[in-house]
Amino acid sequence: MDIGVVGLGLIGGSLLRRAHAAGFRVSGFDADAATREAARQAGYEVADALAGLADARLLVLAVPLPALATVLPELSGYGGLLTDVTSVKEPVTRLVARHCPSVRFVAGHPMAGKETSGFAAADADLFEGRVWVACLDEDTDLDDWLRLAETACALGARVVPATVAEHDTAAARISHVPHVLAAALSLLAADPLSRALGAGSFADGTRVAQSSPELAAAMCAGNAGPVAAELRRLVEELAEAGNRLGDHDAFRDWYAGARELRVDWPPEPGDVRRLPVTTEDLLSLGRAGGWVTEVDRGTRSVMVRQPQVSVA
Repeated sequence: MDIGVVGLGLIGGSLLRRAHAAGFRVSGFDADAATREAARQAGYEVADALAGLADARLLVLAVPLPALATVLPELSGYGGLLTDVTSVKEPVTRLVARHCPSVRFVAGHPMAGKETSGFAAADADLFEGRVWVACLDEDTDLDDWLRLAETACALGARVVPATVAEHDTAAARISHVPHVLAAALSLLAADPLSRALGAGSFADGTRVAQSSPELAAAMCAGNAGPVAAELRRLVEELAEAGNRLGDHDAFRDWYAGARELRVDWPPEPGDVRRLPVTTEDLLSLGRAGGWVTEVDRGTRSVMVRQPQVSVA
């Protein structure tokens, strides 16, 4: 078996669908019997127990963070490469080190999701063109990292290298804090008149507040330190906006800076180039906003792209 998927919700179910469509030998498992049956009815191979995935060369943990403490002890003797798709990485690496100290592990996070959940919401195209973070720290084996990156690319994603700490800080900024902000905006506009007037701006700003509260808590509380730090930065930015409200030009300039950043996102990709595989070079690529599009393990090199740099 090429790939085993533990947990068949939105991400795990989408991974099962895409891996099967891409020609991988893939099997899944979910603790919920109804989910297992739904996946079987959809035509996919599904194991009745976690042990049924033991021969997978790559095992993907697609369960919520709170469930990992239950799942990982069963994998202490696993002989393949283990990865995960959890949206926070530091707690996961600690749990893996505690329960599976001898298992090869590369932390991962596909930056793909939506406000719906469950196998019924799974989509084989969910990862197409999306970022898949493959964490790279001092103790990460480069051959294992390349195997994960190669698989993610084959599933349609573009792979961004980052350390665990860098990932958690960035994820707080662009995913976890937006969930908190969306929830706060929903609570702010709880009165009937505001809800009656709500239109595009309110819908866009609160979309992710429809996410599962359990999943939101796992993301935000699981990444409490970085989320709290970035919320403090957000409060400072909001205070700056508030201080400028009495001055038309000052507020316009503040808003113009934000508008420029948003209009320029996502950036246009630059040309494809080949990059030799070293930890330093890969992390430099990620820090510059670049990504891997193809892996050549034979030459230990990768094809990469970076955002175009505007020339004034």
